[in-house]
Amino acid sequence: MNKNYISLIYGNDRLGYLNYNHEDRLVILNFSKTFLKTMEISLINHSKGAIGLRLFGLGPNLIPTNGLIKLQKLLDRNAFWAKSRTIKDLKICLANSDVIISLWVGNEIVGFGRALTDGIYRGILWDIVIDKNHQGKGFGTLIVENLLSSRKIKNTKKMYLMTTNKKLFYSQFDFEEVSSQDLLIREI
Repeated sequence: MNKNYISLIYGNDRLGYLNYNHEDRLVILNFSKTFLKTMEISLINHSKGAIGLRLFGLGPNLIPTNGLIKLQKLLDRNAFWAKSRTIKDLKICLANSDVIISLWVGNEIVGFGRALTDGIYRGILWDIVIDKNHQGKGFGTLIVENLLSSRKIKNTKKMYLMTTNKKLFYSQFDFEEVSSQDLLIREI
């Protein structure tokens, strides 16, 4: 499994981050008005298909953490469009995804995103979810930036995504609403 970690720093309840690696671990300094608290935050850039997460439930530091079950709960609790996804279906979904990012606080998954692409012409971002207790801290920005800068995605000419209520959030990454195309859906 390919793991990439990024250092993150909280300040005034807002997340900031520094791009450097420190022995494959990172420690976040959480500054408040009265005390200094540290916590470990891990950003995992999974290998294609997320074999460790999908087959062994691995989380940070390649430690079994029931990661797939935790991902299922994250999606179920925080995304109305992802409720009731089964473990079996999540395994298929991950196996067929090109880029997969997960964000962990300790051994709890608090963010997730994935992408599909042909590597040159088209790609799409899927399932970008941040735990409601961790929204507004910059975690979503971190996940989207890592998806878009991944080796497989960064040279893709057109990236698509669908959102119900986060247009403003995605506009910071130069996503624009397109009126010249229609979204068509076939459901089975």
